[in-house]
Amino acid sequence: MGNVRRATTAALCGILFTLGSVLQAAAHPHVWVTTRAKLLFENSAVVGITQSWTFDELYTAMAIQGLDANGDGTYSREELAELAKVNIEGIQEFDYFTDARLGDKRLKVTERDDYWLDHKDGTLTLHFTVTLESPVLAEAEGFSFSVYDPSYFIAYEFAKADAVALGSGAPAGCQAHLSNKDGADAEALNDALLAQLGDYAGGVSLTKKVSINCPRS
Repeated sequence: MGNVRRATTAALCGILFTLGSVLQAAAHPHVWVTTRAKLLFENSAVVGITQSWTFDELYTAMAIQGLDANGDGTYSREELAELAKVNIEGIQEFDYFTDARLGDKRLKVTERDDYWLDHKDGTLTLHFTVTLESPVLAEAEGFSFSVYDPSYFIAYEFAKADAVALGSGAPAGCQAHLSNKDGADAEALNDALLAQLGDYAGGVSLTKKVSINCPRS
């Protein structure tokens, strides 16, 4: 578990840092990420997922230290490019924390070279796209994906609004659904959240899954 946490931290900010007294009194997880996703379609099949991960303000403040190269008080895409590269290279080891499935079968995903970071309103957002190694027909039963960290170091939570979108090319009548992920791993992760945060958990589930429902042709 310790190795996973160290590797995850390095993947997210490119440095090993100590949170000190701020986190000594805090429960896990240590990094909170709000996610949004768009399903990509070609020829009536799901071919990939574009994701946006918005990091919490504490993580952001540490990650951007020293990156304002021109001292203008803002962080351009160019200034954040190296950090974005380190992030993507790091999360590749963990399959981008993206668990895509067709029924019980896990689907392999690969990343496209079109990632970037932006900084707005005190938070960093990582934008990237993963491609399914084998496209899945939109009307196929049982396609879903989740974004979560099984080591419980990072809490991924889908946004409360506009969490999931369908890209152009989605067959008419397709709908995306967000629900709680089932299975032993999901139950253990959410039980751990309740145990660590107690009343502060606020009913949050860290293991949501996205599925789609498309009419058969």
